[in-house]
Amino acid sequence: MYYKVSGVTGKLTGASAASAYSPQGLKPVVPSQSPPMIFALPTKVVSEAGPAVHYMGINKVPDLQKIFQKADGAPVHLKRGVMDKMLYRTTMGLTIGGTLYCLMALYIAAQPRKTQ
Repeated sequence: MYYKVSGVTGKLTGASAASAYSPQGLKPVVPSQSPPMIFALPTKVVSEAGPAVHYMGINKVPDLQKIFQKADGAPVHLKRGVMDKMLYRTTMGLTIGGTLYCLMALYIAAQPRKTQ
């Protein structure tokens, strides 16, 4: 036996096989025409692209691999130079400053209020 939720009572009721597998309120509809294009330019099919593949920019992966795989003893997050060091130190400073600020706020919140 098949069951479905009654829209009136909200309880399970017996149902036929056809109505049990079609969700309430949804009917299978096949569109009569294709949907309109979202973008103004049509897309290219892979077979139309030809043998050459065009990229949006230059492939930087080999250059970055050379930088990150160099055995100079520096951690990976500091291998790209001065900018990485500045970002790292700024992040550490903000983290330590935020931790100190939270501890100070907790200390102030833990003090009893003076009643007058």
